[in-house]
Amino acid sequence: MDNPRKLALDSLIKADAVSSFSNLEINTVISRSDLSKKDAGLYTALYMGVTEKLITLDYVISIYSSVKIDKIDTETKNALRLGLYQLMFMDRIPEYSAVSETVDICPKRSKGFVNAVLRSFIRNEKNVDYPKDEWERMSVISSTPSYIIDIFRSSYGDKEARALLEHVCEHTGISLRVNTVRTEIKKVLSILDERNIEYEIHPLAEDVITVYSPISDIEDIIKGGDVFVQDIASRLAVRILSPREGTAMLDTCACPGGKTFSSAIDMKNKGKILACDLHKNKLSLIEKGAKNLSLDIIETREQNGKVYCEELDSAFDTVLCDVPCSGLGVIWKKPDIKYKKAESVTSLPKVQMEILENCARYVKVGGELMYSTCTLNKAENEDVVDTFLSSHSDFCAVDFSLGEIQSVNGAYTFMPHKTGSDGFFVAKMRRVK
Repeated sequence: MDNPRKLALDSLIKADAVSSFSNLEINTVISRSDLSKKDAGLYTALYMGVTEKLITLDYVISIYSSVKIDKIDTETKNALRLGLYQLMFMDRIPEYSAVSETVDICPKRSKGFVNAVLRSFIRNEKNVDYPKDEWERMSVISSTPSYIIDIFRSSYGDKEARALLEHVCEHTGISLRVNTVRTEIKKVLSILDERNIEYEIHPLAEDVITVYSPISDIEDIIKGGDVFVQDIASRLAVRILSPREGTAMLDTCACPGGKTFSSAIDMKNKGKILACDLHKNKLSLIEKGAKNLSLDIIETREQNGKVYCEELDSAFDTVLCDVPCSGLGVIWKKPDIKYKKAESVTSLPKVQMEILENCARYVKVGGELMYSTCTLNKAENEDVVDTFLSSHSDFCAVDFSLGEIQSVNGAYTFMPHKTGSDGFFVAKMRRVK
């Protein structure tokens, strides 16, 4: 039987060596292992937990280790991270188990060292002297790199930055969009009630149900095509976009397909949606998803959003540009995003503008264009849209409202600590000539 702690250690070592997506790593490891359901849950919790708290854990190691952290080899460092994570954040695991099980998976050369550091932490009653400077302390506690904190502060001010960083430490449920092409909302709710699963219906979208339960409890409903996972901000973005039944829509950067599927459902599976992506291999996700959801108005195409295609010129009533971004609005769900280099963010607005300018050409006169990202960075959001509108007199901002959501100059930012959603930005425009 595979050891979930050893598998978590192996995944963490791999992540240090090769940049990868945590969700893909988890799926691969679990599919190739003989882990029980319980142990698969432990493996996932350990791997994701250490990834989420990396800066916090390394700070604690630096306090309790007699060896400077940059001198500790990768295998030993990740073993320490695993042990400390269990001691700091997993109350149900006894201290002796956290220590002994961690020491057992260590390389022989470092068993004594790892044991000494973990036991020293326990003897000192798990005390951590965090930095006195407010923002350094927030960086360590929320495990957020300083450059991301600087982006939050410059974009939204100190008060909002504090709230965002506090939200990073919180966990919410799983949001499901009901596929009303195949089923009724009340039928899905009936199934959840039968299983005694706690849930909430979102006040601005009755077809979105937030479930407070492990995804394994609802996996059969998802596989059956009656629902799919979609964050409420993504769902509301489609409501704001308002693709109409019987019209033509283009989703320019469509993968993995949540907004494509939601749009097709809102269109009552009547009309046409062309879902494009730069990477051909990713389009199979949309094709499989559409088939599972019984949505047959979706076509896929390999297409670079920056490269003009004459065939698509002025062909669509609605165009969605959900462009590649830094993903700073989803770091609480995808913590590996936090550890990308700062330089990877600064180059994005240029790419985003190129995609927006090119794909705007595909909108019919009178048609609508939406620019969206899952980031919280004004340089990638408002600044891109403002620059676009200032140089394109053929487009104008379109204001919208949805319950308490009220746009400003046709744009709105979903702030996670206020909306209970991903961090998300939308801007709606209309082609006037």
